[in-house]
Order: sequence, then C-alpha cells, then structure tokens
Amino acid sequence: MAGLINFEDEKEVKQFLDNLGVEYSFQCYKEKDPEGCQRLADYLEGVKKNYDSAAQVLKHNCETHGHGESCYKLGAYHVTGKGGVTQCLKAAYSCFLRSCNSGGKKSVDACHNVGLLAHDGRAMEGGPDLKAARQYYEKACAGGFAPSCFNLSALFIQGSSKGLAPDMALALKYANRACELGHVWGCANASRMYRLGDGTEKDEKKAEELKNRARELHGLEKERQLKFGE
Repeated sequence: MAGLINFEDEKEVKQFLDNLGVEYSFQCYKEKDPEGCQRLADYLEGVKKNYDSAAQVLKHNCETHGHGESCYKLGAYHVTGKGGVTQCLKAAYSCFLRSCNSGGKKSVDACHNVGLLAHDGRAMEGGPDLKAARQYYEKACAGGFAPSCFNLSALFIQGSSKGLAPDMALALKYANRACELGHVWGCANASRMYRLGDGTEKDEKKAEELKNRARELHGLEKERQLKFGE
C-alpha cells in the first residue's frame, strides 16, 4: 500500500528518517514553529545521536521562542556539559527557571530542579537560598511532583539559620502529600511523626497505616526493579 513504510527494509527506513529530519528542519526554521524545533531537537538527539546539533536547536528554541521543554532539556545539557555546551549550573538554573515559568509539560520537573539548585547553593551567588528552594518546591509539589513535597517536608523538619524556621506541622503536611503521591519515604516520615506526635497529636493507628503504605510502596518498587532487570 502506498504511503506505508517497510520497516524491514533498511534503505527505506533510512530514507524515511532522513525525510523526517528535513520536515522538522522546515517546521523549525522556515515555519518558525516551536513544536517543530522541539521535534527536530528530539530527532537529532534520539535518532541521529548528534548532541551538538541538538543542543544548538534547543538553545535556539529556548532563547527565541521560550519553549519550556527545550529550555528544560538545555538546562539538563548545561548540568553535564552535553552537546558541547558549557557545563555550568548557573546557566542550568536559568534554563530551568524559564521552563518552570513557561507552564509547559516539563514545567513541574523544571520547578523541582530550580528548587534543588537553590537548595544546593552551587548555582547561587550567595550560597543556598532556602526561601527560593521552598518557593519552587511548593510550585512543583502543587503540580503533583512527589519529590518536591518530600523535600519540603525535610526543609521544615530541619529549618535553617537563614530565615527558615522549623515547622513540624508543615513538615507533616508535606510528608503526607508526598505519601499520597506515592513517595515511600514521605510515608515513612509521616508514620514516624504520628507515632512521636511531631507536628500533630500522637496517633498510633495512623502511624501504622502509613508504615504499611510505605512497605507496600517499597515492595512495588522492588517488583518494578526486578521486572526491569528481566
């Protein structure tokens, strides 16, 4: 049938992939379509394994169009120096921040990364910025990103001399939210807090329920790892 590709024919597949590259290039540079640019970057990275060219397309799409997914991926390139870009956490932070604020499909992941870099401090001029870390963890947590909820819980357990007071009630709130989203250590921490009465009244029944949920999640994770290794 006309139009169908015989994927067992190496030459036909190569021609098909080459045509895709031409089409995505046209979408990106002639039609100025940000989604076309992202498709081109994904093609160069995933099919051609040409990371240098992929990085240039990501840079163009992030800087010219503010495309959230391209900014996110460019940030990831800056973390490792992939694709010949400068390995620079400050540049990565800037890219993740732009992606976070874009509202695109990678924005929640990007907000978490902004939180991580602010928390770590290596991307910041004055060292760790826990207020910024809290702000972006909260944004990612609100978007359903469990690790951000867990990190918020840890922040409020520990507190900081730099303007972030310990708050066990908030720590418990975010541990519970992390648990609801399937984070095993969120469940474990919330269980411990109910058992000790940290941030809440002691509640042995709730503590036991959460401990059992942590065990269940841990078992599911081990099962997934075993299946992946088969």
